[in-house]
Amino acid sequence: MIQLVSLRVGARPVPQPVATPLVWVTAFVGALTLVALHNTLIGLDRPAPALAALSLLAALLGVYARFAAAPGTAVLCWLILNGFAIPPVGTLTWAGHRDTFWLACLCAAALVGTVLARIVHARAAYRRITPAGPSTAADVDDWPAGYGPPA
Repeated sequence: MIQLVSLRVGARPVPQPVATPLVWVTAFVGALTLVALHNTLIGLDRPAPALAALSLLAALLGVYARFAAAPGTAVLCWLILNGFAIPPVGTLTWAGHRDTFWLACLCAAALVGTVLARIVHARAAYRRITPAGPSTAADVDDWPAGYGPPA
């Protein structure tokens, strides 16, 4: 399929985030893979490593996603965690405090990843559009009297 892309003059200051459905598909497939790996290597009796792995996945996906994708990413990871990483496998359950904590961890991880990416992109864009200043202190010619660079 040919995709038409408009050519812009100059550099884009901030990269465009990945489309939300693509982030959600990646979250679903990645969560299934991580939970299957967790169940194979560790077992069903310890869901904490699965929560940590899924939180890292959510944070990594948050780096490339929009803010609107964070809740959906967290819910998809939680569904896989709840359905396949704790007994009884294949059954969704709701244990108030535990599941609330898991959802909060996953959502926070996705949001932290998104916020960190936006900060890094904004700083890079700011550096690209600001004029370059003097490279060293010795290059500055307008020092006040008596406060010049060491000779």
